[in-house]
Amino acid sequence: MHICVLGAGIVGLATAWQLQRDGHQVTVIDRAAPGEGASAGNGAQLSYSYVAPLADPSIWRQLPHLLFSPSSPLKLRPKLDPQQWRWGLAFLAACNAPMAAASTARLLALAAASRAVFDSVRAELPADIDFSATGKLVLYRSADALEGARRQIDLQRALGSAPQRLVSNEEVIAIEPALAGYHRQIAGAVHTPSECAADCLKVCRALEQVLRARGVVFSLGADIEGFDLNRGSQRGRVQAVQAAGGPVQADAFVMALGSASARFGRQLGAYLPVYPLKGYSITLDVDNSPGAAPTVNVTDSARKTVFARIGSRLRVAGMAEIVGHDSRIPEGRIDTMVAATRALFPHCSDFIQLAPWTGMRPATPTGVPIIGSVDGAPDNMFFNTGHGALGFTLAFGSAVELASRLSPAVAARS
Repeated sequence: MHICVLGAGIVGLATAWQLQRDGHQVTVIDRAAPGEGASAGNGAQLSYSYVAPLADPSIWRQLPHLLFSPSSPLKLRPKLDPQQWRWGLAFLAACNAPMAAASTARLLALAAASRAVFDSVRAELPADIDFSATGKLVLYRSADALEGARRQIDLQRALGSAPQRLVSNEEVIAIEPALAGYHRQIAGAVHTPSECAADCLKVCRALEQVLRARGVVFSLGADIEGFDLNRGSQRGRVQAVQAAGGPVQADAFVMALGSASARFGRQLGAYLPVYPLKGYSITLDVDNSPGAAPTVNVTDSARKTVFARIGSRLRVAGMAEIVGHDSRIPEGRIDTMVAATRALFPHCSDFIQLAPWTGMRPATPTGVPIIGSVDGAPDNMFFNTGHGALGFTLAFGSAVELASRLSPAVAARS
């Protein structure tokens, strides 16, 4: 079949990769260059084995601090936006133990599939993507937080995740000496030796290069303006996507447009519970002196900030703002990220070049992405969106699942 993928972020490109491997003719449409949206400056961590969803019972007791503290990594700016309120209420409803456990199981399964595929994909990518497999430490400041981490580990172990364990603050320093000056702030950590990192933007550019060589057509700089629908069936079918430069016809379509998917879904008659969680990152050139900059990936759970070594750079990313689509980068948010980095790794960089960035991470209330068909949408429109902060981690696993659902469904409806 001819399948048109809407979106050239990491999820859209992984989808195009899988569909092309399955023998389909593929066209990719995006308003920007591959990877230039939420994929460009993301946290760079591939968290295959520690996938605790944001919607967790602990949110309830953290809520006053998260919402009202000036230093909070979570920010809510209420708007006259029914989608924001609908999403927020659904998120709070998902903050319970059974839902968090179900979400964890689903995310771990997708992550395991994604790791297997990306391991094989990497061998076919021509460019250096700053891949590393040095493991990850998730830091906790209090005994209570560490106990919550223990429960998450027990749950993930029962679900078959890779080996991971709680370690003391002394063990943390042995694993990552660059944290030596911060050890008094650490109650303990979760250590997962098998976790990885890579530069997602470099991966996207490498994927584009290989996909073009294999016959995938890219229509870039093309704003999507609407859809040509045939209402001959109960749900109708998309005949073509109207984009700058003209219509693109296909047998089936996959929407991988990140946080914009909700808006385009409404045009097609479908509700997608996807809302942007605005995040930030800085990228620092590192000091290569021993013990100055981390080589292991680190997550500061209290600050909700991640640190990933990508080649000779350190990517620092975090925060979650429920403020709608707002591409501004307030200086105060970048100052907070610099302060967090200096607190953990004071000698890691000269902090001159920061490369500040912001992106709209497309999140569902539960943290589980939407993969496949959606009620109300046309028969031949499929969705691969809502991956939140785990887009890079889950991209190839969700692409495999999307492809497995798309071909039989389209064939049955033809």
